[in-house]
Amino acid sequence: MAPPRSLAGAAIAATAAAIILSCLFYRRKCARLAARVRELEASLAVTAEKAAAERRGRVRAQQSLRALSQLEPGSDEARPTKAAASASYPLVPIGTVESCFSTRNGTPRQPLVVTLARATLVLDPARVPAAALEGLASYSHCWILYVFHLNTDLDKLWKDPARSKLKAKVRVPRLKGGKMGVLATRSPHRPNPIGLSVAKVEAVNGHTLLLSGVDLVDGTVPI
Repeated sequence: MAPPRSLAGAAIAATAAAIILSCLFYRRKCARLAARVRELEASLAVTAEKAAAERRGRVRAQQSLRALSQLEPGSDEARPTKAAASASYPLVPIGTVESCFSTRNGTPRQPLVVTLARATLVLDPARVPAAALEGLASYSHCWILYVFHLNTDLDKLWKDPARSKLKAKVRVPRLKGGKMGVLATRSPHRPNPIGLSVAKVEAVNGHTLLLSGVDLVDGTVPI
């Protein structure tokens, strides 16, 4: 039978070994967690930079549009020539958007609000040759020009423009019923029912674009 002192020493040694092993496992776990945190921080930084770049692009576009709309009516730049006033600019659909949003109600108020929102943009091969899409897959996002095809004023605007009267001001939800100039809002009821949206490019397959973060209704017509 082993002396009591030997048993006590063995117990102390076993306890110390268990403590050392626990410390090693804890350190390894902490190292793995720290590496994961660094990965998430790097991913967050990349996402934040992309969002900032998109925001800067939208701001530049809005500033350009605002500068055009603020030209003085009496200036030479703002005075349309007779040719420009009578000219027409035919636009034709170049494809169709197949979106997860089937109605206007419930569609996000602006792009990239719902990052998981998916849509497929199917381009017309007769209008858009495959070469026109080369290089698009290397970009993270793309801009889409389209027609507000569910605009209830379309018939009046296009079929009987003489009877169509543009509403200069529209009610804005965030103003709690207050009105604002239509060109200072996202209202689709504009002089020309043309919209601009940005979407994330998930994949490009032939004449089909897989997009996410969209705010487009199913059946939207890109131009």
